[in-house]
This record gives sequence, structure tokens and C-alpha cells, in this order.
Amino acid sequence: MVTATEPMVEEAEDALGNVEMSPQRLEAFSDGVFAIAITLLILEVHAPGPEAMRAGLGDALLHLWPSYAAYSVTFLLIGMIWLNHHLVFHYITKVDRPLMILNLMMLLSVAFLPFPTAVLADAVTVGHGEKVAAALYGIVLILGGVFFNAIWIYASRDHQHLGGHITPEQARRIRVRFGIGPFLYLTAVLISIFNATVSICFYVVLLISYFIDVSPKSSRPQATSPEPPKEY
Repeated sequence: MVTATEPMVEEAEDALGNVEMSPQRLEAFSDGVFAIAITLLILEVHAPGPEAMRAGLGDALLHLWPSYAAYSVTFLLIGMIWLNHHLVFHYITKVDRPLMILNLMMLLSVAFLPFPTAVLADAVTVGHGEKVAAALYGIVLILGGVFFNAIWIYASRDHQHLGGHITPEQARRIRVRFGIGPFLYLTAVLISIFNATVSICFYVVLLISYFIDVSPKSSRPQATSPEPPKEY
């Protein structure tokens, strides 16, 4: 038996499923999460305690080098994710509920990054558990990369969420570039099973490569031929 309220419920469910948001609002929320995550990193770099200071402040500060290194790498990595996120949403002109959810899941991994960063720094400092810590760091990056890819794959499917300032071929090129990232991080995780030091160095090399522009140049005007962002 169909009641008079059922059509209203169905309409409400359809309305919830078709909720849209401006790309600018989603970017503003995402920027806040990026800012908080990148700030939380420094809270994991602890000042030497009184006993360490009495024993020698210089040595105590040098002993913290794993924390400095982990902080710097992850800070730059989150910064690169933020840059890619900004570039992606330069092309996205329509944001619906599934895209919001995918973006939220990507931000979940970003907000979690300070934890594996601290674990990795502590493991290197004490000299135990480096393999597990390096693997954990890479797994979090893989999850973030998968959701970042999902954002672009969903948005560029049939060009339904993209504007006219990017062509389907350019969108495909970006998909290819993004798709490499999770596999590279998976490689680092597999390396960590055998050698944590090599795995950590691999993360650093990947980060450096993200800042090197290796995308093919085009003879078309810059306004109509955007450079594909580096993979996350």
C-alpha cells in the first residue's frame, strides 16, 4: 500500500543524492584540513628534556635528526598533495555528493599522516621497528593516492564534472600520471620488507621527482593546454 508520504520521502532521498557544492567551498574546507595536518607535524618534534640538556644540548638536538627529516619530507609531501588538489579543482566545475565523499576519504589519509610520520621518526631514533614503520608510512600514502585517483577518475568520467578549459585527452593524460603514484608507493612498501633504509630513501627520491617538471611540452597555447600535475 502506497501512502501519501512515500513520494515525499523518495523526493527527499533524491534531493540528498543530488546535493551539489561549489568547488570553491570544497577547496576551502580541504585547505583547512591540509593546514591543520601540516601544522600537526611539528607537534611530533619534541624538544629535549632537562636531563638531555644537562648531558649536552647540542648532542640532544642532533639526536633528533630523524624527527627533523621525517617532518621535512612529510611537510613537503602534504604541500605537493595540496598543490595537486588545487590544480585538479581548477578543472572541476561541478561537485556532487560522491565527489564530496571521495574528497573526504582522501583528506582522512592526509590528516592521518602525522601519526606514521612520528612512528617512523621514533623507530629510526631507537633503531628498532624501522621496517614496520616504513611500511606503515607507505600504506597510508597508498590509501591517499588511491582516493586522489578516485577523485579524478570520477570527475573526468565522460567529462561530466570538468569545464571546457581541459580536453578529454588532457584529462586522460592526468589520469595516467596520477595512476603511477600508488604503485610507486607500493614498491616502497615492498622494499621496506627487506631494507627500511632503502625504502625511506625511495620515499625521498619520489618526493624530489614530484618537484621536477618532466611533463611533455606542447606547442599549443598555455591557456588551452594545461600541464598535467605530478602524481600523488
